Amino acid sequence: MDIKRARLIYNPTSGREEIKRRLPDILQRLERSGIETSCHATMSEGDATLAAAEAADRGFDMIIAAGGDGTLYEVINGLAEKEYRPPLGILPLGTTNDFARALGIPKHWEYAVDLIAQQYVRAIDLGRANNRYFINIAGGGSLTELTYEVPSRLKTMIGQLAYYMKGLEKMTRLRPTELRLQASEVGEIHDEIMMFLICNSNSVGGFEKLAPDARLDDGLFDVLVLRKCNLAEFIRLASLALRGEHLNDPHIIHFRTREMLVTTPDYVQLNLDGEYGGTLPCTFTVLPKHLRIFVDEAGESTYR
Repeated sequence: MDIKRARLIYNPTSGREEIKRRLPDILQRLERSGIETSCHATMSEGDATLAAAEAADRGFDMIIAAGGDGTLYEVINGLAEKEYRPPLGILPLGTTNDFARALGIPKHWEYAVDLIAQQYVRAIDLGRANNRYFINIAGGGSLTELTYEVPSRLKTMIGQLAYYMKGLEKMTRLRPTELRLQASEVGEIHDEIMMFLICNSNSVGGFEKLAPDARLDDGLFDVLVLRKCNLAEFIRLASLALRGEHLNDPHIIHFRTREMLVTTPDYVQLNLDGEYGGTLPCTFTVLPKHLRIFVDEAGESTYR
């Protein structure tokens, strides 16, 4: 058996702290598959980024990120600028696991470990936002500030419900933002908007059809811009988005691009994979097939 060395980077507080209970079983299952695994438990914000960078420098054969989208975001930021980027395994044990869902990675830890053990990789695109990186979604505008307004302890206790509770509160204070978007494919868009989303996959915030044709390996972002609207219009659009029927609505601007510059006269925070990503202005760029991910060999040939 060809022995592989893996570095497992895990967030002990992810989800409902399931990783703490499952860790011995996970390590045993990996060892049986010929994967010698050492662990790093994250202690604070940014720790997973440093751990992933160190693991790449030390020449590990693979890195495994165990946690939610926040843990994955930190790990890819540790790998993105390295010349040697080991393939990445994902154990989706967080509150939200949008990216794992987009790749068809099983939620159950045993099946997710077995998928890593198959060691079948596929190269996927990565997004760069100024000097940060994202793997699934970037956005800005008053609505996108929701995800990092939810306290981490609240997320751990009540899971996805925390987002919906905060979302209802957020809807009562919708405010448009003046934005200028520039991309070679569409020229310049100057409008009052509620939010913009830059999608690398079709799974965003639990909406499986928000960017229904987005693919992880096509070298393109799918950009969605929500123009100024009132609360009733927003609720109607949200129900359309659940069915994937929102793209032709006049409140929605949709296009694909490899690079986009977004500027504003206002103070606008960026959301990268659900985490705080700085503020505008920002240049967003696709890095085609920049990272290798362990996926199911029996899955789609082109991953959404």
